[in-house]
Amino acid sequence: MGSCKSPHIVLLLYVLLCSVYRCFAIGVDANQTANLLIDASQASARPISDTLFGIFFEEINHAGAGGVWAELVSNRGFEAGGPNTPSNIDPWAIIGNESFLIVSTDRSSCFDRNKVALRMEVLCDTQGANSCPAGGVGIYNPGFWGMNIEKGKTYNTVLYVRSSGSINVSVSLTGSDGLQKLAAANIIASGSEVSNWTKFEVQLIAQGTNPNSRLQLTTTSKGVIWFDQVSAIPLDTYKGHGFRKDLVQMLADLKPQFFRFPGGCFVEGEWLRNAFRWKETIGPWEERPGHFGDVWMYWTDDGLGYFEFLQLSEDLGSLPIWVFNNGISHNDQVDTSSVLPFVQEALDGIEFARGSPNSTWGSLRAAMGHPEPFDLRYVAIGNEDCGKKNYRGNYLKFFSAIRNAYPDIKMISNCDGSSRQLDHPADMYDFHIYTSASNLFSMANHFDHTSRNGPKAFVSEYAVTGKDAGRGSLLAALAEAGFLIGLEKNSDIVEMASYAPLFVNTHDRRWNPDAIVFDSSQLYGTPSYWVQCLFNESSGATLYNSTLQMNSSTSLLASAISWQNSENENTYLRIKVVNLGTNTVNLQVFVDGLEPNSISLSGSTKTVLTSNNQMDENSFNDPTKVIPKQSLLESAGEEMEVVISPRSFTSIDLLMESSDIIRTTGADSVSVSSI
Repeated sequence: MGSCKSPHIVLLLYVLLCSVYRCFAIGVDANQTANLLIDASQASARPISDTLFGIFFEEINHAGAGGVWAELVSNRGFEAGGPNTPSNIDPWAIIGNESFLIVSTDRSSCFDRNKVALRMEVLCDTQGANSCPAGGVGIYNPGFWGMNIEKGKTYNTVLYVRSSGSINVSVSLTGSDGLQKLAAANIIASGSEVSNWTKFEVQLIAQGTNPNSRLQLTTTSKGVIWFDQVSAIPLDTYKGHGFRKDLVQMLADLKPQFFRFPGGCFVEGEWLRNAFRWKETIGPWEERPGHFGDVWMYWTDDGLGYFEFLQLSEDLGSLPIWVFNNGISHNDQVDTSSVLPFVQEALDGIEFARGSPNSTWGSLRAAMGHPEPFDLRYVAIGNEDCGKKNYRGNYLKFFSAIRNAYPDIKMISNCDGSSRQLDHPADMYDFHIYTSASNLFSMANHFDHTSRNGPKAFVSEYAVTGKDAGRGSLLAALAEAGFLIGLEKNSDIVEMASYAPLFVNTHDRRWNPDAIVFDSSQLYGTPSYWVQCLFNESSGATLYNSTLQMNSSTSLLASAISWQNSENENTYLRIKVVNLGTNTVNLQVFVDGLEPNSISLSGSTKTVLTSNNQMDENSFNDPTKVIPKQSLLESAGEEMEVVISPRSFTSIDLLMESSDIIRTTGADSVSVSSI
């Protein structure tokens, strides 16, 4: 179609012909033109869920251990090899050879829940025929594929030591080969001082930088020394709570309204014996037994435990959503008649988060430094367990007990209620979708026909996967943007949505793709991450009816919202357009329902996410290859033409001068690069 001479009449006709609320629309005509009609009147306005967009964290791809949790030492308690001795101490390794020392494990630790300790018998000495090498002998830990040590920063190092005699142990941070000395301190103690387990704490100030460093414990003195619970963590962490700053800042930039944790399949385990059990992850870090995550196949010391997840959620200003095990793993499950101990474990976990400092479990939270309750309002009863034999029976036991004890908590079922009503009570239901780009883009209208009665949807896991995704392609991101526009338009029934997975350490890519890629010292967001950034003002914003006029093609989707920048209180009309097609589109935009001259002639912007090839990705070598680029919009107004690039996501912010448009309390604008 050509440009409409009378947009108001066209809009009226369109309302009569088609429910504006349901019109998503579609395609580009042969002339590469399309019309977007926006009704910005108060009669059209509908509030978007305050909690629509958030994040889902799972301990997968070393997202926590070796990722967002800033602990540098891997297998700090020597427990990863299992409770039996002798045990595998990987990735710890020996400095020296068997003529100088013998390293083994025994069950002599002073910690009841993690008894394995490392025993180091030093055979050489400071002098004599069998003198130790000049640099000493001992053990080292390379961390999670190298420790990132930065000049001038301080690293708090803690270790527990016992010995049969006096000790002189060097605690040092070095390069990967041990030659570059970055920081060092000596622990010197008499035999009487270390005859029993003794805690030592030293602060190492780095004199150099190396992203592939290691921690060494060495000596040149003959004798037997035991080590346990060896930790090294930078003092400079996010809000001082032990989280890696750059990774968490990436989360903060998303302005997530909720934080779902800790999984995912990680919650279930392949077997119940390896499921995440919250009571094992709280209290002093030295006393946490850790566990093997048998779904994603690595050991976690559980320094990032239930308390830390709640703390991180609070630090991000997000509402926590706790996913707990309901007595079901991938391969075994508890019969409903025997599930009450699991129910009590969940109730205790809620009390830990919300209980008063005088309550049984709330007092433990207070002892950990957080006397005020956490704002836990949501729990998910299991993860992807709907098809399991005992799920409904177990679920009802949990639902009844939690509703009785905490009537305000919203409970999330694993069963999908988007196509048919649930056969059990729930406040929300989980909806997970991993599929191709074309399928996900076509699912923009999936919730159009969902019943508006009953529980709301929580799209807690979505992503384009498979060959379309690469390792985070533009194509995947554009399809996800189209899907999110559909969720935005259906936010009366979709209460929450989050991408998955959130993180991947490039050295342990168990799942592909992911939103944020990192190693010990660097990181970047995939195009999918940047799409989420461009939706972070939608939560709590105001949605307007919008209609695309085109032929039967299916390459274009659009939406319109208003949001307010909390820093300068400016209100914007935001128009988002996804073009999954290969043609440039000349989009004619008509905004109706505003007072004349409501749109400022200056101060409006256009932000575009695109690239030369739909399979383009970001990387460590080119972390900004596919990111949003912002420019000033020169032709802002109630009627304007905008060029929409092929294979692109465009976000237009029109600055409003008048207060007649509904003002919202949306989040701040995303930071993007300028062109």
